[in-house]
Amino acid sequence: MIWIIRLFLFLYAVIYIALGGWAIIEPVRMMISDDFPSFMQAVGLTVASPIGYSEVAGIYGGINVVVGLIALIGVFVRRFAIWASILFMFLTGSIALGRYVLSLIPSAPGFLNNFFIFEVASFFVYSIFLIYLNLQLNKSSKNIETVNSN
Repeated sequence: MIWIIRLFLFLYAVIYIALGGWAIIEPVRMMISDDFPSFMQAVGLTVASPIGYSEVAGIYGGINVVVGLIALIGVFVRRFAIWASILFMFLTGSIALGRYVLSLIPSAPGFLNNFFIFEVASFFVYSIFLIYLNLQLNKSSKNIETVNSN
């Protein structure tokens, strides 16, 4: 099971580092290629002033890159994987909750989209990981107590 957790964290790292990098290069994407897809168009954003590009790079880019780096560290450090799983469970769960609450407002858009599905799935996967990791830690701490009492 730990290898499944590591694989999931690795995939999370790849996804979030790529998304963050894509958002960071948004202001200069046309210099890369005319065919390079727009991050802002993909997520439905528009920029009204130059500071908007900085916000896209900082909020969407910077935060996503750091989330990806946290996931990558979790691949290699088991205790960090537990902390990262807690963080990602709350992060994805809170984003999904925000989408759902918005949909309760009359005339607001619905919550059901690919991002929502990813966030809810991530929330439940990380919940399962945490239950497993908690059981493993409890089992190993009981083994240590048994050895110490003998």
